[in-house]
Amino acid sequence: MKYDILLKGGTVVDPAQKLHDLRDVAILDGKIAAIEENISAREATQTVFVDGKYVTPGLVDIHAHVYDGVTTWGVKADPVCTTTGVTTIVDAGSPGWATFPGFRDYIVQPAQTHILTYVHISGIGLVYGPVGEMRELEYAQPGRVADTIMQNRDITVGVKVRQGKFQVGDNGVEPLKLAIEAAERADTAVMVHIGTGVPLPDVLKLLRPGDIVTHCFQGNGDCIIDDKGRVIPEAWSARNDGVIFDVGHGGGSFNYEVAQRAMEQGFLSDVISTDLHSGNINGPVYDLPTTLSKFLTLGLSLEEVIEKSTVAAAKAVGREEELGHLEVGTIADVAVFDLIEGEFELFDTHRTMIIANQKLQADLTIRGGKL
Repeated sequence: MKYDILLKGGTVVDPAQKLHDLRDVAILDGKIAAIEENISAREATQTVFVDGKYVTPGLVDIHAHVYDGVTTWGVKADPVCTTTGVTTIVDAGSPGWATFPGFRDYIVQPAQTHILTYVHISGIGLVYGPVGEMRELEYAQPGRVADTIMQNRDITVGVKVRQGKFQVGDNGVEPLKLAIEAAERADTAVMVHIGTGVPLPDVLKLLRPGDIVTHCFQGNGDCIIDDKGRVIPEAWSARNDGVIFDVGHGGGSFNYEVAQRAMEQGFLSDVISTDLHSGNINGPVYDLPTTLSKFLTLGLSLEEVIEKSTVAAAKAVGREEELGHLEVGTIADVAVFDLIEGEFELFDTHRTMIIANQKLQADLTIRGGKL
């Protein structure tokens, strides 16, 4: 046989290639072998008919917590990812440099899902959520963090820091400065969690092109919207300077009103991610397709939500050459979705509900050419 797997009859949506059309997708030896209008089923060992469905690159979720069994919020990656079209998931700083070896050995290596990670600037990472991990600056050792990243380039994508009053106490933006120091030593990016209690302009003015603001639509205070409902000028300035804005839905960091007001002014997130963890996996997040469905309801197109969870997400973590698209010759990470019609109650993290009339639902996931 010419191909191992053939996905036949679906509509391919691949924003990286500006493709939205009926195409067959063939896979051989774990890679995309062909995308053509009509490939005979007789050429493949296994043919899956996906008429009426959408075929996309495997989703890339750049903010989650999958250090299961070690950190407060960790969940198992495979059960949720392999059933929801997510082929790459990025842990947002659950491991610090001190707990990193266990993350590699016991989380990354056994997983079917492709797992990457940020390394927390705090040596303890997110082991114990009830106490802020950067209330004591001594937990930060930029040199050790940088060394960990440089010695593990295959699975690390940057430095994580959380910049809310709860996480940093009276230390203001000092943890962010230490994270940037580590990132500069390792020539990588910073992902910064924004939260109430630390003025957002103070955070934004320190960020560099390629750094990521996560929880960009949080509504707990010190957010991108001022008291008159306008996007603050510092957010526009940061965007113009190349700072990336990520949703990072989470259990307390996504507000419909903030998102709607920002989007009405033309301020869209660059990336849509879940911040999936043990506190929200049973609602209101559930998974990445559910999060994407919220943005469909807020007015984004199917192409836009797929772009923000595939090629844009891959680019944000420096993996755009290998992930987030279906170009021939690249790894066969593929998702197939139904766009189902009905009435669906979708909540933000402030218990505000919207009624969606359509919802993305994963039909199958292919990771590295394996169903």
